[in-house]
Amino acid sequence: MKVLVFQHVACEHPGRFRDFMRADGVEWDAVELDEGETIPPFDDYAALMVFGGPMDVWQEEELPWLVAEKAAIRDWMATGKPYLGVCLGHQLLADALGGKVGLMPRPEVGVTEVSLTAAGRASPFFKGLPPTFPTLQWHGAAVLSLPPGGVVLAENEHCAIQALQVGERAFGIQYHVELTDETVPEWGIIPEYRCALEAITGAGGQALLENATKERMPVFAAAAEQLYRNFKATW
Repeated sequence: MKVLVFQHVACEHPGRFRDFMRADGVEWDAVELDEGETIPPFDDYAALMVFGGPMDVWQEEELPWLVAEKAAIRDWMATGKPYLGVCLGHQLLADALGGKVGLMPRPEVGVTEVSLTAAGRASPFFKGLPPTFPTLQWHGAAVLSLPPGGVVLAENEHCAIQALQVGERAFGIQYHVELTDETVPEWGIIPEYRCALEAITGAGGQALLENATKERMPVFAAAAEQLYRNFKATW
């Protein structure tokens, strides 16, 4: 079994999911779109995972590969195969299918709680997860309106569409579930991420966020495995 992965910066990869896929004997091929790598034919892949990046979905003029990526997402959706988008991947799913993505009044960065909607509590995608749980957030844009047929699965006071579903097997989550011990230190090096963080915390925010995620890492790890298992059940 093979999974196709779209990446938009080297340090935003499947993270903890790599361990789960390795243990399950699942192979995965990463396409680094920001480096100009070519998207392969979909025939050999059981699922598509699309991860984050410092760019925004509307930067098509500066980053023309976004046009090709959105077309590929639409083509993938036409196959009916499972899709999981995280952060930018969540926004790309909505945008590619006719939803709206835009800047938030204020970035959401840090450890914040997310609550499942009634649809989320009923969805097999969130099976085994509590109705409210802590998450790592690091985004300045958000899905503002759903694509046709989309359903909101999770929300919080900062962002009304924290998770969405389109059809039976396509999911997007705005927060990060894939994080490892190295995630926050690596992302803090990226200027766009660091600026969003310090816009909220001021200087020293990086250390605060590293400590906050470290404290909750056992909870984050358990949630990551549960969500991975739930998603894998759709393959």
